[in-house]
Amino acid sequence: MINLNRVAKEIKYVGLYDLILQDVQKIAAKTKVSEDEIIEILQKNPEILEDYKKLNVEYNIGNIHLRDIDLQNLNGECKDLAQKVNSNLKELRDIEKYTLPFEQSPTLVYIFSIEFFLIFSVQYLIVLLNLKEWQLLIYGAFLSSIIYAYFYAKRVKNRYDKYSKIFYKKYDETLNDIVKLESLNCIKKDDLWIMDSDEHI
Repeated sequence: MINLNRVAKEIKYVGLYDLILQDVQKIAAKTKVSEDEIIEILQKNPEILEDYKKLNVEYNIGNIHLRDIDLQNLNGECKDLAQKVNSNLKELRDIEKYTLPFEQSPTLVYIFSIEFFLIFSVQYLIVLLNLKEWQLLIYGAFLSSIIYAYFYAKRVKNRYDKYSKIFYKKYDETLNDIVKLESLNCIKKDDLWIMDSDEHI
């Protein structure tokens, strides 16, 4: 559900992907690469495509380059299957963020940032405000926040694991359904591609 022509165009022209473009240029051993050369490098070096996808997820940019199927002119089996595909596409867009490894997720960054802020607050309360008689209570509150953060992170990690599995299962299922729709002459996949993203503007 990712269009390599769009990927190549974005890598070449969108500043967000400059580091990926540099990797492509290094592999090509030249600074000016065409979109066709980028596609060829993406096919031979899947890790570069994975970097592109990961970067998109980090920036909340979708990697599903397909629009929903227009149901207006469909009926019977075609319409039922197309509705299922549209439903799956919506769910995939919603849970795609969980394909990022939890260790690289923004949630973990938030947790560490809050705890880092709290440790300085604790020190401020004790030392600068001369609250040494409250020291044990303040450190106890800080310790409980660490315990809470640990269990919260664990719960969120489980959510990432769960939705990541659902994503990949639904992704394959949706691809198979699209192939089936094409074989029944219900749709043309080429008509579904979204070739430009307004998420970069």
